[in-house]
Amino acid sequence: MSVRVLITGGAGFLGSHVAAALVAHPDVDLVVAGDVRRPEHPIEGVVYDDCDVTRPAGLVPLLQRHEIDVVVHLAAIVNPGRDHDLEYRVDVDGTRSILDACVATGVRRIVVSSSGAAYGYHPDSPEWLHETDAVRGNDEFPYARHKRLVEEMLAERRETDPDLEQVVFRIGTILGPTVQNQITALWDGRRILAIRGSDSPFVFVWVDDVAAAMTRAATDGPAGIYNVAGDGRVTVQEIAARLGKPLLTVPAGVLAFALRTGRMLRLTVHGPEQVGFLRYRPVLANDALKRDFGFTPSKTSAEAFEAYLGTHPGVARD
Repeated sequence: MSVRVLITGGAGFLGSHVAAALVAHPDVDLVVAGDVRRPEHPIEGVVYDDCDVTRPAGLVPLLQRHEIDVVVHLAAIVNPGRDHDLEYRVDVDGTRSILDACVATGVRRIVVSSSGAAYGYHPDSPEWLHETDAVRGNDEFPYARHKRLVEEMLAERRETDPDLEQVVFRIGTILGPTVQNQITALWDGRRILAIRGSDSPFVFVWVDDVAAAMTRAATDGPAGIYNVAGDGRVTVQEIAARLGKPLLTVPAGVLAFALRTGRMLRLTVHGPEQVGFLRYRPVLANDALKRDFGFTPSKTSAEAFEAYLGTHPGVARD
């Protein structure tokens, strides 16, 4: 079955990798990368068009113009800032708008990039999170709250709009050759921050693996909800040892106070909620991805971290 795919957020970091993977797939007739900007390096064979999920009036004409039957919805604000209203409009309202447009135009399937953050950062989370575990988010952490709200919306749509198939990916920390985010920033200093009493385990996934999973989801993969992460996990202690940098271990209360003060003084956009973000990492089990979706990431969490270091010289000390 040939497909015509729209990628929302198609000019971004992940969107560009997904577009490149889709345009090379023999069952994909058209790849439209929709975004509010154009990429610096366009991909041959990809059509670029305007797509602003905060402006719903333009979404139905966009889907109709290109006769889209599969949408890969990546448009989101990943790195939190000070404008939480904008983040909500993009993450939550934007998802609602693209779902409405998909239903209105008869799109067959939507592939949504959710996150391990949807599970939230909680002290009572299981050691390994599975797709059947509760999606709780965190009200104090906008990104996690938004992912929970989006997943609740998707669950409702599975009941009200069953003809629109869903593939929902709860993705771990994506690493790649050009990635820069609030997690990779933790590794750039002279010391690695650690919370006393916590291993702060991370699950990583290489961007090409995410793009390959997205491509399968947009073509011949089964519908459903799947965690997307490499095998295994990497603790903050292991990260520090690999980087050759000492740990800066602080009590949770001290760090929370420092972040609260720093945000009051506008020295940082981060607040005390970041303590939970570091302390209670959601560790994603990928059993269902491999068994039910039929996809095994090529890199483990540890291998993805090594690949990141190989493309970011200077992060690790020789």
